[in-house]
Amino acid sequence: MKKSLLFVVLLSISAISKAQVNFGVKAGYNLSTMKFADEKLDSKSFFYLGGLVEHPLSPKVSLQGELLYTQIGGKVGVDLVQLVGNEVVNMGITYYNYKFSQLQVPISVKYSLIPQLSASVGMNFAFNISSKVKTTFLDENTHDFEGLRTLNLYPFLGAEYKINKNFFVDARYNFNFFRMSQSNGWPVKAGFLQAGIGYQFK
Repeated sequence: MKKSLLFVVLLSISAISKAQVNFGVKAGYNLSTMKFADEKLDSKSFFYLGGLVEHPLSPKVSLQGELLYTQIGGKVGVDLVQLVGNEVVNMGITYYNYKFSQLQVPISVKYSLIPQLSASVGMNFAFNISSKVKTTFLDENTHDFEGLRTLNLYPFLGAEYKINKNFFVDARYNFNFFRMSQSNGWPVKAGFLQAGIGYQFK
């Protein structure tokens, strides 16, 4: 995983190392949804934090790379039933809480619609560094979630609005087109909305 992450970062740096670039930081809110096969889990809220580098290609087009730390996941409650004689008895609800910590490397192309507003399209290269599931019934148990790919891909669309020369707000949606799981069992997918604020050093 570390070698793959280093390769992506170095590739991004090498592409812009000889050009004028703008550096910045950003942070914000992350709303994540998960699917197991066709079953959609309840959404979960997280935060993200990281840095960015932007390389203008023309007055209207620029290339942007980021390195973010965030988490994604979902939660679901499952009824536990037991057959007692001829009667089905509800024993309660078991809650499953999924949380995956990731280092994300979004690479995007931005197009300026007007001086303050731009649209973007790109790919988010997400490296799983921790995958946990917490189950709650009579007590709580936390264990590793097995079978996730080390690298997950999330195509995304987004928009950015410049408040002034330095500050901006942005939002993007990362689509769940690709499965996160390695096995041939139930496909695990996740999509998430990110919205936040950033600062560019100019």
